Amino acid sequence: MWTGAIAQNIPKAEVRTEQVQAALLAHAPQGVPIGLQPEAATGQPVWVGLQFTHAPHWHTYWKNAGDSGMPTELQWTLPPGVMAGDIAWPLPKKIPIGQLANYGYDDTVLLPVPLIITPEYKPGVLDEAMDVRLKATWLVCRKECIPQEGEFALKLPLRSSTALNAAAFDAALKQQPAPLGGRQQVTLTDGGQRLAVRVSGLPASARGQTLELFPETPNVLLTGATQAAPGEAAGPRTWTQRWDGDVWTADVPVSPERSESPEKMPLVLVAGQQGWRADAVVQGAWPAVAQAAVVSPALEAALKANAQNSTGGTAGDANAAAPPGTATPVPTGTFLFALLGAVLGGLVLNLMPCVFPVLAIKVLGFAQHANDQRAHRISGVAYSVGVVLSFLALGALVLALRAAGQHLGWGFQLQSPAVVAALAALFTVIGLNLAGVFEFGRMLPISVASMQARHPVANSLLSGVLAVAVASPCTAPFMGASLGLAMALPAWQALAVFAALGVGMALPYLLASWLPGVARLLPRPGAWMDTLRKFLAFPMFGTVVWLLWVLGQQSGVDGAGALLALLVVLALLLWSLGLTGRTRVALTGLSLVFGAFMLWSFGPVVTHAEAAPAAAVRAAGARWQRWSPADVQQTLAEGRPVFVDFTAAWCVTCQYNKKTTLANEAVLRALDDARVQTFRADWTRRDPQITAELQKLGRAGVPVYVLQAPGKAPIVLSEVISAGDVQDALARLAPG
Repeated sequence: MWTGAIAQNIPKAEVRTEQVQAALLAHAPQGVPIGLQPEAATGQPVWVGLQFTHAPHWHTYWKNAGDSGMPTELQWTLPPGVMAGDIAWPLPKKIPIGQLANYGYDDTVLLPVPLIITPEYKPGVLDEAMDVRLKATWLVCRKECIPQEGEFALKLPLRSSTALNAAAFDAALKQQPAPLGGRQQVTLTDGGQRLAVRVSGLPASARGQTLELFPETPNVLLTGATQAAPGEAAGPRTWTQRWDGDVWTADVPVSPERSESPEKMPLVLVAGQQGWRADAVVQGAWPAVAQAAVVSPALEAALKANAQNSTGGTAGDANAAAPPGTATPVPTGTFLFALLGAVLGGLVLNLMPCVFPVLAIKVLGFAQHANDQRAHRISGVAYSVGVVLSFLALGALVLALRAAGQHLGWGFQLQSPAVVAALAALFTVIGLNLAGVFEFGRMLPISVASMQARHPVANSLLSGVLAVAVASPCTAPFMGASLGLAMALPAWQALAVFAALGVGMALPYLLASWLPGVARLLPRPGAWMDTLRKFLAFPMFGTVVWLLWVLGQQSGVDGAGALLALLVVLALLLWSLGLTGRTRVALTGLSLVFGAFMLWSFGPVVTHAEAAPAAAVRAAGARWQRWSPADVQQTLAEGRPVFVDFTAAWCVTCQYNKKTTLANEAVLRALDDARVQTFRADWTRRDPQITAELQKLGRAGVPVYVLQAPGKAPIVLSEVISAGDVQDALARLAPG
């Protein structure tokens, strides 16, 4: 797992994360040499350094990190005339990881850096300290690795001694490898597959000891090679060492993934707490370097797949993704199953929270026609026609945009702030009407009002249209696969799937309107209906609150606040239209003028989609990482399973699952036990990458939940998931 942590934002001398405590230290026992020539300044050394105190089992890296990892990098900001030297790297440790090995540090380590004070450094007369600022990046690893960074600052006194950290610097400087003189040699053997190392000039105290070898040049030696047992010959993954008088020799394998061909190889030899550094000349010709793999094979394959998806593939690639405007028929059996799934999905859609407000209106309509069986049936047919036609219209729009090259899915219209704002206004109008703030008959011309009374069929048909408009944020079980298939079908088959979805959604109300027993169960019309009507205003206002929250995810807090102000003006206008006489004229005119000004001022704020937050470095230990195809493939390449939550703020089903199943302690514990990395793909705003990924999974909308183990096909879970569903899917990942 690769996650990240910004250790801090405000520079200070110390930064703490759960894995390390990093501190910027200084050491100037003779003070800061000011105005001295370089030769004279050497007698007044000035050191700064970054000290890491690691949590148990965590480590950071040496200048050559080994098979994986990343050395710590320091970027200094210093006054003019002051320069920072190179890190004086202390002796590293070898950290085996299976057949691999890294070089680094655990426990506590200080990375000292000398400051070079030139005569050009001229502090002000009143300056008492030198400002030293550092931006550091490091990789801290256990079984997982976390890139972290921190910004540090300290003030180094100019005219007094700074020796508080003398012990730490003395210990770190004693851990420096001592340079070896003489001619050291590395000879290529076995066709360049091995190196014969000869190091002379080691002190007598080191002779006869077993030494550890650390090459400073990365990607040359086989870092994970182990030392062969005494008397055994060196093998492909083992090395040997011996003393030839006062010369230390070793036979070391070269890495098959070698990416360097150095003429000199600096080597560090370590015996206990002592170390020596030898600059060895390489004898012999290196074989051709293998092409360095910039990314893992799995990640490279994923990137190629993404490129094919975005370009439509190539004509010669049978597995290439089809361009957006193409579609392929499916066998009759598959098509019939898709139709059945759409009908069942439409049925279940009536149970989704999105549709509750419109169903409340239909309940009121049932009550109004309790004694009129003919009105019941006409209303049921009109509502069903409105639902089916709306699904067909929505499907036709999706197919037209698909032919134009757009990547869209179910609920795409709610990715537009303008559509969300329009729906919020519509539900505000409906809620105010149900609450009795205004009556359409009093604010419309007599001819229009009488037409509404004479044609209640239009009311039922429009309520079917409204039901589809608010149902799109939800995806019910069975409909996900059918919609995903529809997005890739020819137009007539795709429209048939959309129509089947509408039939399924309208079916319960249609059957209820044609069954006499339903009418007999309803109470007779009476005063209770007015109470019910006003009560049903509250689901409308609740929907407005939800839509405001959705808009806040798209346009930010300012956009949601601006829409709320516009809705207040809209309510004022509707209320004033219900008045009579001069008061109506005056208040309506005032409301229109004020509303036009508000719309001109705040309308752009509402419809302006706030830029998605930059892919900031992720917080250490964060459970849900921001989704990207590269991160998912990298995690799989590292041997860890992944769980991806494709979600959106406007998807009510998504939010329900997020607050219940995906927050369930047993589920989270099971994911942790299986070492599953969780990702969240947020589709609130239009995101072509997420849309393409959904299409690859055979889905057209959210929620979608995917569990995948390395080397295995992804498991796509149901739209409404339970804790048992996730635990069962995890059990299927287990080997055997």
